[in-house]
Amino acid sequence: MQIEVGSGDLATRDTGLLVALCRQDGGVPAALAELVEERDFTAAPNQTVVSYPRGAVAARRVILVGLGPDAGIDEERLRQAAATAIRAARPFGEESVVVALPADLAVTGAALGEALATGIELGDYRFTRFRTSLTEDEAFDIETVALLADPSDASAIAEGVAVGQAVANGVLMARDLVNTPGGMKTPPDLAAMAIAMGETQPSITVTVLDEVELAEQGFGGILAVGKGSDSPPRFIIAEYGADLEGVPTVCLVGKGLTFDSGGLNIKPADGMLWMKNDMGGSAAVFGTLRVVAELGLPIHLVGLVPSAENMPSGRSYRPGDIVTTLSGTTVEIHNTDAEGRVILSDGLFYARRYEPDAIIELSTLTGAIIIALANHASGLMATDQALADALLAAGTRSGDRAWQLPLWDEYREMVKAENADLKNLAGPAGGSITAGAFLAHFAGDFPFAHLDIAGTAWIDAPKSPYLSSGGTGAGVRMVTRYLRDLVG
Repeated sequence: MQIEVGSGDLATRDTGLLVALCRQDGGVPAALAELVEERDFTAAPNQTVVSYPRGAVAARRVILVGLGPDAGIDEERLRQAAATAIRAARPFGEESVVVALPADLAVTGAALGEALATGIELGDYRFTRFRTSLTEDEAFDIETVALLADPSDASAIAEGVAVGQAVANGVLMARDLVNTPGGMKTPPDLAAMAIAMGETQPSITVTVLDEVELAEQGFGGILAVGKGSDSPPRFIIAEYGADLEGVPTVCLVGKGLTFDSGGLNIKPADGMLWMKNDMGGSAAVFGTLRVVAELGLPIHLVGLVPSAENMPSGRSYRPGDIVTTLSGTTVEIHNTDAEGRVILSDGLFYARRYEPDAIIELSTLTGAIIIALANHASGLMATDQALADALLAAGTRSGDRAWQLPLWDEYREMVKAENADLKNLAGPAGGSITAGAFLAHFAGDFPFAHLDIAGTAWIDAPKSPYLSSGGTGAGVRMVTRYLRDLVG
């Protein structure tokens, strides 16, 4: 979609569809005030009213979208309003839509443009790749959105629009990856997708280790989880900015479980249906890399994705097995369905060779985090409070929120085993935190943050105008915002 920024009088703008974003405190623009009764449109957040002006203004149709009271109009409110606008506009079949922005917003310039562009692009997302028959309305795409802004702010808004579209590209890439069926994104398939990304983004170098190389180098965690499947595991390394000097190095580690049956501790049938989403962490890593490459950020960013399929067979790893991971740490398997932390142990230890300024790991790791936070925030655990604070702030600003849980020494004690160094499941109490404590062991002394996105990477029903059911792209906006703040 093309998003343009211009200026002009909304009353004289000749268009098939005009959308006006309206502040509750500022009211409906004077030129449109006669089109709607005050009691019918209060400009409450995301409220919409459609009107046919019949010559009162040049536009043939007008949609009013509420922003709510000024005190609540932040970047998140603007993202939601923009998504509401694009979804309200689609059914009218206009290829070009004009969106008029109100005056006196607290959010201005690039921040305003970024919020609007992100909301528009995310709100317009539909996953129809496998639909063989679409109605005319379903197949229709809006081609151009023109933002009418204050002339003094138009240039800065346009700069923000470009950033917002880059961020949205990464989120939408992650959504597409998560929504793709597990049988079409086995570990070798996921590796091929990463290689294809590197071909379209020359600043990203992709290296893939196959099962032979994994065995030669001692990736015991990945190999143990993956050996029950006919699709062999892979370890994917996607690197951006390796040749840059004097820049921070950040490693992103993403869980790439392309399908999780639970293994020999097999899941119930209704718990397996959407397990194609268990690679949401890897999708977030790839999406973030794409955004960073498109923006050309001055940073050395390394994406590490241990990828496997957790399947039951005569070759599967068993409860009671002891696995020697890449670090040499031994792990006793108490449940084969707690496999994500086992493959991530290899990825986190591998990250240490880059001597990074931070290691950020993302994974759809525990059902316990959904019990704690529902679908409204990701769980955050960290060994470095400055890193945690920066991620929390980035999540709040980007609308991709997290909530911090403790990572005290007592939780680390809970994952120690009698027959090995660690066990992969400590029991039901504090399940999300003990999983984070297990992972922290493998990050060593490097600043480490664990984001459990099990509740946010996939939703059954939209919780926001810019979310659709299915994959959400959770983690991309938060981590991208963190990286942008890190490099200034």
